[in-house]
Amino acid sequence: MATDRPRTTPVARVLRVCLHLLVAGLLALAVVRALAGRDGDPAAVTAAATAMAAVYAAGPLIGAVGRSRRAAALWLALLGVTWAGVLVATPDGVWLAFPLYFLELHLLGRRAGVAAVGLTAVAAIVAYSAHQHTVGLAPAIGPLLGAAVAVATVFGYQALYRESEERRRLIDELTATRADLAAAHHAAGVLAERERLAREIHDTLAQSLTSIQLLLRAAQRALPERTEAAGEYVEQARQAAQDNLDEARRFVRALTPPALESDTLPVALERLCATTSVRGGLPVRLHVSGERVPLPVPHEVALLRIAQSALGNTVRHAGAAHAEVTLSFMAGEVALDVVDDGAGFDPEAVRTRTATGGGDGGYGLPSMRARARALGGTFAVESAPGEGTALAVLLPVPGDAGDPKEGTS
Repeated sequence: MATDRPRTTPVARVLRVCLHLLVAGLLALAVVRALAGRDGDPAAVTAAATAMAAVYAAGPLIGAVGRSRRAAALWLALLGVTWAGVLVATPDGVWLAFPLYFLELHLLGRRAGVAAVGLTAVAAIVAYSAHQHTVGLAPAIGPLLGAAVAVATVFGYQALYRESEERRRLIDELTATRADLAAAHHAAGVLAERERLAREIHDTLAQSLTSIQLLLRAAQRALPERTEAAGEYVEQARQAAQDNLDEARRFVRALTPPALESDTLPVALERLCATTSVRGGLPVRLHVSGERVPLPVPHEVALLRIAQSALGNTVRHAGAAHAEVTLSFMAGEVALDVVDDGAGFDPEAVRTRTATGGGDGGYGLPSMRARARALGGTFAVESAPGEGTALAVLLPVPGDAGDPKEGTS
């Protein structure tokens, strides 16, 4: 076919077969009627019909007819000459104009096709009028009506085809867009999981490894004179390593931290303060105020992790003499404050180093802030060199929080 014609579809192939059958049937009908002595000389009709059938059959076998408008026009011209022979031999040749209309519109395009249809209709009208020896409206009705039907049918099909192609293009674009969106969602999920693992590693494994390092250094200093004290440090380091292993297994599976599996948040914080006091050498006191209410597990996990990270930073960097952790239950909110009397720091300088990537900006503060914001809460830090540090987290508590062990982390 010509390059600007619709590509072959199952419907087009069926229509093509029907068109072939129609041409063959009309030629056979003309021959049969001539042999029956109704219209035309049998020999002349048979010869003209055979010639037209041969030319028509050759068209689909010539590849250039389907690829070039010029080749198609030449083939149609030769086919028209043989059809003219049929028209001269019998008036039944008029009926072959109808399939010719479709061929011309299909192969020649819109403008040339319509012009060819007009010439074919005129030829059919003239030939039929000559056979009937009459000139009038009646001989013109059939060819003109057939031409109108053919033009409307072909143009309607082409319009439907263009609409179908446009719809197919839109569907392809939608499919591609959905694939891109799915890839973007997957990438976002991967980044979110990496962020989760980074927070968990910082707030659990990194803090615990720091404690193990401090305990082993203490054991090293105690040897060889104070072997009993060194043994206690080593045992504490072993227990810290075991706790670290349990934490790693659970946060990889996104489960509740071990400290919250069977205890409430205040109990878990009390244990954290005691562990920090023993392993980190930093006296830590816990204060709980307000009427205790059940918290969703995500809230408990976030507050526990923030407390772990804050106390870990205090042990490693603050050089504090003591620290205090305060858990406050209020109407519709829960607050966590961690205060120490250590060396303090400049929060703005840390925030700038973290944002620009310069130096060791630290991951602890961004991690704590991200945990609070993920639950719709707020995070604030107040500190200055030589004046200690105070961290404050405020989380909203849903009115139907229910049993804190019913949520998921």
